[in-house]
Amino acid sequence: MSRIGKQPISLPPGVTASLQGRTVLVAGPKGSLEVPLPPKASVEEREGALHVSVPDPGNVRQAAFWGLGRSLLANAVQGVTEGFQKKLEVNGVGYKAQLKGSVLVLNVGYSHPVEFELPRGISVAVEGNVITLAGIDKALLGETAANIRKIRKPEPYKGKGIKYSDEVIRRKAGKVMKGAE
Repeated sequence: MSRIGKQPISLPPGVTASLQGRTVLVAGPKGSLEVPLPPKASVEEREGALHVSVPDPGNVRQAAFWGLGRSLLANAVQGVTEGFQKKLEVNGVGYKAQLKGSVLVLNVGYSHPVEFELPRGISVAVEGNVITLAGIDKALLGETAANIRKIRKPEPYKGKGIKYSDEVIRRKAGKVMKGAE
């Protein structure tokens, strides 16, 4: 039995959900998203809420897909109403980020500036050393943030690199001279 899967997803005013085969189309004020349903999961709309179900809730595999389906739909409903946001920080002497159209240009210690093409549906704002990503698709937003962070991961000695704003970098001590006690 899935504790997450059995919870209904309430649809706020202005949000509609329609089932098209194995895909649920969720539309709201910020846009629309298509959510593919996991295997064995089914969705029905009752009393202004979406209810996800599976044929055999006692089956561990089906219970996992039940919770997954519910989480994907809940993320889609939240995305089309409020949207999602991630913040990245660029730390390091001379490190900077700037936006040129739909391309994020990063100067992060390489011999050349790194250009990152932003996917459709993701908007970016750069203020100082903070990059703010926003969008309605939580999975695409997280993947985009991870790909930007991958360009120059934060290193543990000086903390230089691109990190999430809520990420804590565990710092290491530098080299210690032998005999200096």
